Amino acid sequence: MSIIDLTVYELKEKLKNKELTSKEIVQAYVDRIKEKEEDVQAFVTTLEKEALEQADKLDKEGINELAGIPIGIKDNICTKGIKTTCSSKMLENFVSPYDATVMEKVNAEKLIDLGKLNMDEFAMGASTEHSYFKKTRNPWNLNKVPGGSSGGAAAAVAANMVPWTLGSDTGGSIRQPASFCGVVGLKPTYGLVSRYGLVAFASSLDQIGPITKDVRDSAMLLNVIAGHDKKDSTSVDLEKKDYLKALKNDVKGLKIGVPKEFFGEGINEEVKEKLKESIEIYKELGAEVEEFSLDIAKYSLATYYIIACAEASSNLGRFDGIRYGYRAKEFKDLTDLFRKSRSEGFGEEVKRRIILGTYVLSSGYYDAYYKKAQKVRTLVMKEFDKAFEKYDVILTPTSPTVAFNIGEKTEDPLQMYLSDICTVSVNIAGLPGISIPCGVDSANMPIGMQLIGNRFQEEVILNAAYTFEQKIKFRERYKPEFKK
Repeated sequence: MSIIDLTVYELKEKLKNKELTSKEIVQAYVDRIKEKEEDVQAFVTTLEKEALEQADKLDKEGINELAGIPIGIKDNICTKGIKTTCSSKMLENFVSPYDATVMEKVNAEKLIDLGKLNMDEFAMGASTEHSYFKKTRNPWNLNKVPGGSSGGAAAAVAANMVPWTLGSDTGGSIRQPASFCGVVGLKPTYGLVSRYGLVAFASSLDQIGPITKDVRDSAMLLNVIAGHDKKDSTSVDLEKKDYLKALKNDVKGLKIGVPKEFFGEGINEEVKEKLKESIEIYKELGAEVEEFSLDIAKYSLATYYIIACAEASSNLGRFDGIRYGYRAKEFKDLTDLFRKSRSEGFGEEVKRRIILGTYVLSSGYYDAYYKKAQKVRTLVMKEFDKAFEKYDVILTPTSPTVAFNIGEKTEDPLQMYLSDICTVSVNIAGLPGISIPCGVDSANMPIGMQLIGNRFQEEVILNAAYTFEQKIKFRERYKPEFKK
C-alpha cells in the first residue's frame, strides 16, 4: 500500500516505528498534489516548499505522536502569515495576522499545513461552485460537484492529496461534501470546538470539524481540536475526553431512531435503498432500530435559511472597503465606496444571502420572519431532546441525492438549498452529527449515512459509525475513479 493510501493512524504508527520519515510522507503528498490538483482543483494556496522544510526539521528533532503528519485547512480558518481568502475576491489578498485557536492546537501537535482549501465563498453554498477562484471537482467523477461549502477539504481527502483536513459546518458543510466524496465528516456539538479565528458566516450555527479517511482518524483529530477557549464566549468548558477510547466496535443494545420524515419525498430511491440496507446491518450487529416521527424537521430548512442569512448579513457588514479586504478603485464619496466595494467584492450567492438576511432583520419584517424562526428553532431543539430521551442515535441520509453534475443547480438556488435538507436541523439544535459512506449507487457515486447524537455525546456517534465502518469496509471495496 502506498503512503498516500494510509490513514493518519497508520502513518503515525509507521513514524513511531521509524518505517517512514515525515519528509517521505510530506513528499508523497506533495507529489500527489502536483499529479491531481489540475483535475480536482482543491487548493487555493499550497505550501509545498514550507511543508517539506518543516518535515525535514521535525525528522532531525525526532518525532512523537502526530508531529510530522500533513493536514489541509479550509480557507475560512485564519492561519498566521498565510492567505485566508474565504474563496472571495473580497479577501483575495488578505494575510491573517493571527492563528485561529484550532490552528494553535494543530501547530502545538506539530502537524504540517499543506495548504488552504477551496470552498464556496464565505462558506455559502452546497457545491463549491461559488468560489471566486475555481470550481472544485469530485474525484469519483470529475464532472460532478464535491459538495459544499467544504468541497475542497472533502475532495482533497478523497483524492489522497491530504490525509485529513479541517472544514467548517454551518448547515451541513462538512457532512454533505463528505457524503458526496465518500469520506468521513464530523460536525461536533456547538461549543465543543473553538470558533475563534473562523471567519464568521452564521455565528450561532458555525462549527469547525474534521474530514478524514476513516472514523478512527476523525476521533484523533477531534482529540486535537476539542476544548474550552476563553477567546470564544460560546465555547463550553467540559472535562477533556479521549474520543479514541470510545471506538469499541460494539453496538449491542444501542437504540437507534429512524425519523420517517427523512425518508419521504425528495430522497433519491437508491439513497433510500442503501440506507435501508445499513439499518439491517445495524440490526445484525445487535442495535435496536425503531422508526419514529420527527415532524418539526420539515420546518428546519426555512428556519435555517432565515437565521443563517440574518447572521450573514450582520457578520459581513464589516467588509466595507475601509478597514481591510477589497476596495473599489474609483468612487465619488463614502457611500459610493461602500456600494462599489461590496458590489465588486462579493459574488452572487453571498449578495443574495446578504439581501435576504437584511430583509428578514428589517423593521416590519423582523417579527414575521427572524423572531418566528428563533421560536421554531426552540421547538426543533425540544423535539430532538424528546427523541434523545428514547434513542441514543438518530439515523438519516446525509444528503437526499448523490453528487450532482457541475452547473446542474447553479441557476436554481432553491434546488441548491434543498441539498441541505437532511443536515440543517443538526446545526439549528447545536447537536453533533457524522456522515460516513455506506455504499455507492449504480453509477459508483458514494452515498452518505448521517448519525446524529445528543449534545456532547460525540463518543456515541463515533462508536456507532466505527462499528458500521468495520463491518462494511467501504475503503477496501470502493475507490474514486477520477472519471472525466
